[in-house]
Formats: sequence, C-alpha cells, structure tokens
Amino acid sequence: MNEKKYICKDRDGNLLISLDNISEEELSKDPLFTHCLAVVKVGSEYLLGKNKWRNRFEIFGGCAEKKESARECIVRECDEELGFDTYDITYLGAIRLLLKPDYFSKEERIELGGLYGVVLPQMSIDSLYKSIKDKEEITQLALYSRIKGIEPIAEIDEKLLEFFA
Repeated sequence: MNEKKYICKDRDGNLLISLDNISEEELSKDPLFTHCLAVVKVGSEYLLGKNKWRNRFEIFGGCAEKKESARECIVRECDEELGFDTYDITYLGAIRLLLKPDYFSKEERIELGGLYGVVLPQMSIDSLYKSIKDKEEITQLALYSRIKGIEPIAEIDEKLLEFFA
C-alpha cells in the first residue's frame, strides 16, 4: 500500500504534509500560497488565541489578500490579531497542507502557507488582550502551558509550535 506521509492529521482530516524550505519571495509567487500563520512567544511561553467560530485555541494568522506578499500578510495579520506592528519576526518556511472541503472551498486541495515565529514583549495576558484589534474573531488569549490537555487546541497548530522552539 502506497500511503502518503504527513506530519500531523487533525480531527477534520486535514493534513500537515511538510515544512518546505521555500524563500518568502518564492512562496509569495506560488499559486498554492493562500495564508500565513504565526507561532507566537511571550518570553519562553507560547501564546494562543481562542477562535470564536471554531471554538478552539489556535495560533495566529489568516488568508493573504490579493497581491499581498507572505511578509505583508503576516505583518497585517499580527497587527489585526495581536495589535502589534513592531516585533521580532522570523520566517520559518512554507507549510504544505492537504485541506478537506470547508468554508473556504468545496474541494479538497493542497495549500501553501507561510509559517513565522513572533516574539512579543513580556507582559500580562490582560495587557496583550487589550492590544488586539480583532476581538470579534479572537475571544480569549492563553499560554499554551496553562491550557494543554484542558482546552480544545487545533491539532495542526499545536504541532506547528514545535517549529519555533
């Protein structure tokens, strides 16, 4: 049997296939590029946001807008979801995903997304939450170490934390 290899599978059947060593410029021009995600650290702790619509904790990010580069996308998303326009940001590579039909498409598809690591200044969760601009989507913030095994966390996003140690 010739099964596809993958890094992680979530409860919806989506697969994290790989983290590819593709430059930001190449990624931005790839027709499969659709989004960017950020693994965020506050000090040595991972920060997650609770997504209102999916009712689970996730890393931060979102869809690229038309003609937006990967770098422009993650800067905009971090500004909207974290309220910061200056921070330490590192490009980690391109994540390749096999996604099942969902809100964005009725078809199963392969997508590429930029994966970034972001370090925020040390501050309280309450202070961080006050800086968020998109409180309609992000309803709560939490440190990963405090919710692991207690709150629902997106499986693929949880695996992506490992790429920004």
